[in-house]
Amino acid sequence: MPKPELEFHLPAGPWTAPQNAAPGVAERVLAEDARRARRTVLVRWDPGTDSSAQGVARHAFWEEVYILDGALHDLTLDETFARGTYACRPPGMPHGPWTAPEGVTMLVITYPD
Repeated sequence: MPKPELEFHLPAGPWTAPQNAAPGVAERVLAEDARRARRTVLVRWDPGTDSSAQGVARHAFWEEVYILDGALHDLTLDETFARGTYACRPPGMPHGPWTAPEGVTMLVITYPD
């Protein structure tokens, strides 16, 4: 089923822990087309969340990330990315691991290559 047609509304879906995510990470699905692997989600990291145990991330889909609030610190680049910054990652692009000392909320859109 394609992503649903939705007019402006306040998202009310539950916050859930994504599979294989670091402790302290939760997501709220805004829209999803599971058949075609297309998702739009809010992702929230609690203060102090650290994804070091997961190592550098790579995946087989496009990922666009816009930081709405807070900041992420990239441990590989030793650089912090704060509210208003954006990333567009093609399939296979290495990124992270990350920490979020003060917490972070992001809009994340994923879709296949």
